Amino acid sequence: MLKPTRRHLMTATALVAATTAAVAVTTTAGAFDGKDRARSAIRGGKAKNVILLIGDGMGDSEITLARDYTVGADGRLNMDRFPLTGAYTTYSVHADGTPDYVTDSAASGTGWATGVKTVNGRISKTPGTDKPVRTILELAQRNGYATGSVTTAELTDATPAVLASHATDRSCQGPADMAKCPKDTIAAGGPGSIAEQFVNHKVDVLFGGGRRRFDQQVTDGRYKGLTVTEQARRLGYQVVTDDASMKAAKAGKPVLGLFATGNVPVEWTGEVAAVGGTDPQRCVTSNPDRPSGTPSLADSAAEAIRLLAAKQRRAHSHKGFFLQIEGASIDKRDHAADPCGQIGETAAFDRAVKVARAYAAQHPDTLVVTTADHGHTSQIVPLGANPPGLSSTLVTNEGQQLKVNYSTDTPGRSQEHTGTEVRIAAQGPQAYRVLGVTNQTDLFTTMREALHLR
Repeated sequence: MLKPTRRHLMTATALVAATTAAVAVTTTAGAFDGKDRARSAIRGGKAKNVILLIGDGMGDSEITLARDYTVGADGRLNMDRFPLTGAYTTYSVHADGTPDYVTDSAASGTGWATGVKTVNGRISKTPGTDKPVRTILELAQRNGYATGSVTTAELTDATPAVLASHATDRSCQGPADMAKCPKDTIAAGGPGSIAEQFVNHKVDVLFGGGRRRFDQQVTDGRYKGLTVTEQARRLGYQVVTDDASMKAAKAGKPVLGLFATGNVPVEWTGEVAAVGGTDPQRCVTSNPDRPSGTPSLADSAAEAIRLLAAKQRRAHSHKGFFLQIEGASIDKRDHAADPCGQIGETAAFDRAVKVARAYAAQHPDTLVVTTADHGHTSQIVPLGANPPGLSSTLVTNEGQQLKVNYSTDTPGRSQEHTGTEVRIAAQGPQAYRVLGVTNQTDLFTTMREALHLR
């Protein structure tokens, strides 16, 4: 096991000193003293479980906007309550290895999934030679851990895809989507589409959207003529489609949850930002287009944890599990300049953070990390500002007005990612590694060392 560096220890010592006078903070997991929790996190040690929570596009602006709207400027979200917090850089690379300062989700996810930076659009493959790189989930499987991925995007979208697939381009999601990945097709001796690779890996828990990808027919190989969903059933998967069937799934057999044709519908709605702004608005905390029975991200996370932990208990394994949980549509609603949709998805993600931290409170050998893949466009600006892009005025739960602006591309086009560093916070074994400013690829090492993966 690697030892804490001098920089880590100096930063951690300063953090402990700063929390000496801290009062007890009450969370769902009970009352904790900040100083003692920081000291416990700094000690390192081996983790039995790792839960990685990714807020896609959830930069500091997106966190602040959700905090201001939902719990107030002086309030705290669940993700604000981790004992150790740092930042990491998110840049991707060009094919020659030189930096590309603004990443997409495929390259950034590849960074923490493999420890290797790649070009935008590529899934867990090298930047220049397009060779597959073993992922943290594949290492966990090889070392006897249960594995899972939960998302509100399509399961074949970039962030979940980096864990258990290798593709030249992120668009190669189903058997009919392989135009940009000719060498990855089964006919060419490759591993097939992202959907096929996921089920072939026999990941224990897969929850998300993307039914349309799994309903595509396999074109070559052993499962030719079957849909990917039928292939999954042949491989022993339980296929579930709503909250009730998800909660009825039995531990010990892999579970494929397909809760939407595309992305899982968002939880909140409201007026999108506009040129010149909008009238002050309150967000609608329900979405009539979200079918009843669609599980929340928090419920999906809780069920995934239950199934993974139960599988290992049934196997009498001393190994635990690796689980990634993604709040995907923070990013997607940021692209659309939709502040209410974005805030609602951040709040939903924060409830999943609460689930993970509550589990870790009962199982302190669990490393929990929350972070983002990249920053995004939303900015809180003065009410009197007249920004050139799209803006909206919100009335927060504190009864105050807040103006949010989207100006990373011209109105009418999808708003863009930014190249800023983003927050990373953690608790549990090896959590000290997130302190200071690190690189996105360092997260791979943190998780690998925590689980002692060969």
